[in-house]
Amino acid sequence: MDDSLSFESFLTGAGRAAYKAMEGHGRGEYDEFALHGGVAVERLAKAVLVKKNPTYLVEMRNGNSDLLLYFGGDVELDPDKVRTVGAKEALQRLRRIKVLPPNPQLDRLIDLRNGTAHTTVGDEARSLLPTLAETIAILLKAVDMPAEQFWGRWISAVHVAVDKQRDAIQRDVEVRIKQSRHLFDDRFKGLPEGAKERALKEPVEGPHAVAVSGEDDKLIVLISTLACPACGGEAHIRVTPIRSTTTGAEVTVDLLDCPLCGLKLTGPEEIKASGADIEKAVVPSNIIVSWGMTLPTPLDLSRINTA
Repeated sequence: MDDSLSFESFLTGAGRAAYKAMEGHGRGEYDEFALHGGVAVERLAKAVLVKKNPTYLVEMRNGNSDLLLYFGGDVELDPDKVRTVGAKEALQRLRRIKVLPPNPQLDRLIDLRNGTAHTTVGDEARSLLPTLAETIAILLKAVDMPAEQFWGRWISAVHVAVDKQRDAIQRDVEVRIKQSRHLFDDRFKGLPEGAKERALKEPVEGPHAVAVSGEDDKLIVLISTLACPACGGEAHIRVTPIRSTTTGAEVTVDLLDCPLCGLKLTGPEEIKASGADIEKAVVPSNIIVSWGMTLPTPLDLSRINTA
């Protein structure tokens, strides 16, 4: 049988696709995540099938018995004529032999990968990372492969993705932090030693703190910087008021965006879950900040203007 249809070939292809899926998810490119995540599942599913019996890969369409004989090892065929089952059929066969349980979320991931879902990929695919991780864990168990061997440096993020002891926001934020760290490290592969450290020491472009006020000197927004919880570099944060007067405001930190590693957190819940030390945010000298234990928190202002 063709080497490209071997267990090792399917397993290697599944690993490459799984890493690309994690990278795409970390960059917020959820269409890429869905594409590569679906490919990872399909190839690993075929690795399990071929490990159990090569004939389980046979596509039954058109009743071509030559394919059955080929996968059985008794007939040679032109590689161009060889067809294996598609992703959905591969999963169905694994369910019939009790390797995989039914899972509508997994079916949804395959639909998104195939472009047959009638919705945009976006946030729906973003929420399917635990489904991908759990499915791969089941398939790896079927072939007696340790998850650490398959996932490599991504194993920590995968463990977090399936950790039921944390709420959904905590899991999602921690996974994205780990992904951003890996992507940040990848930027410096092949560069001279110390390049990453120098990049972290360089200040980000633009002002470190700007308070913008509107009519009656009421605060509209405060743009500041804060140590990124992923890479440690300078990340931008946005502080916006919920209620404001000329002497004070109730505010919330609603955005963190790091230009170095690409980590982006939206909403006070995500920022709080990241562990970002908001007390160390850089603010203009004419603003007195009093941070509380949670967000939103009070911000006392004196003479709000553009600084």
